[in-house]
Amino acid sequence: MGEVLSQNEIDSLLQALSSGELDIDDAKEGPEKQVKNYDFKRPAKFSKEHLRTLEIIFEHYGRLLSTNLPVHLRKNVQVTVASSETVTFSEFTNALANPVILGIINFQPLGGTIICEIASALGFAMIDRMLGGQGVPLSKNRDFSQIEMTIIERIMISCVQLLREPWKNVVEVNPLLERIETNPQFAQVISPTDMIAIITLNVKIGEVEGFMNVCLPYFTLESIMDRLNTKFWFANMQENPDESFEEHIETLIRRVDIPMRAVLGRSSISVDDFVNLQIGDVIRLDTRVDDELDVFVGNIKKFTGMPGTEGDKFAVRVTTVLREEE
Repeated sequence: MGEVLSQNEIDSLLQALSSGELDIDDAKEGPEKQVKNYDFKRPAKFSKEHLRTLEIIFEHYGRLLSTNLPVHLRKNVQVTVASSETVTFSEFTNALANPVILGIINFQPLGGTIICEIASALGFAMIDRMLGGQGVPLSKNRDFSQIEMTIIERIMISCVQLLREPWKNVVEVNPLLERIETNPQFAQVISPTDMIAIITLNVKIGEVEGFMNVCLPYFTLESIMDRLNTKFWFANMQENPDESFEEHIETLIRRVDIPMRAVLGRSSISVDDFVNLQIGDVIRLDTRVDDELDVFVGNIKKFTGMPGTEGDKFAVRVTTVLREEE
């Protein structure tokens, strides 16, 4: 509602008009209306609200990657949303290097596909880590071998399955990795002039850092565009006070291998005796036959037990569980 003038203000205004102090033509002139150019070749199909909602979705996705990738890579992983923008599909493909890792993902039940692009440096770092290395990328890029592509496919499948949870407040999706391409020319899944939203994730694996780009075509998201707003997002958040991540974290921990060792005893011998050891020689330990053995989990003494056999294998029967206070 506009401001209401008092009677004194109205009288002052009429007096100024009658005396010529105020020109009515000048009063009619307002600020010049700003005209914004519109490019019909690049229609603005994604609004700022759409991009902001997509950023919220992939911030959640980044947290899931930071939790799950270390299970495979045995190394600290940090994933954050770097940026979001809208471009044509041709601009996206023209900016890709060769070789590159492009995961073509069927975004069921939505029509069409999305693309997940991982920098080749990150790909080689993951491969090196999975094969027991330090996770160092190659100094010079080359094509991926068939064995390397199989390793990358395993990691990509895990990453694709994690897309379900972040999208559940918008739509229930069942993403499926259709194939992986290393040449951008074989990833022409939509028209070059179609508009896409690109969410860029910054991925840091140890000391190696690179980008993961998720390409979301408008054609794929068209049926749910009215849901891509923060109001709908927060309105459909299912709050469950009993929900906790303890079970999820426990499941991840259970899948981690950790070494265990039972120490029979210790002894000190000279280097000369060690060099001249022969089959059948006896080394005297500092424990008795009926003494309990120390059982270590990693480098922590956690149990004591008695030695024995299980079938045709040596075994240890746990007799005591050592708590932290012990």
